[in-house]
Amino acid sequence: MSLPSTYEAVTVPEVMAALRLSRSKVYDLIRSGQLRSFTVGRARRIPADSLRTFIHNQIEEAA
Repeated sequence: MSLPSTYEAVTVPEVMAALRLSRSKVYDLIRSGQLRSFTVGRARRIPADSLRTFIHNQIEEAA
């Protein structure tokens, strides 16, 4: 799934689809600090920059 570049923040299901990970794994990444997030009321959002940084870091570690 490709996220529109105009998104400032994405939902957990969007991160799940983009990374092809389970909900619990996405929340594990959030809890561990590998993915930054914030809440608005009960809605959790991940800044799009945080997702891009996470992907970049994973690529760098694998190289």
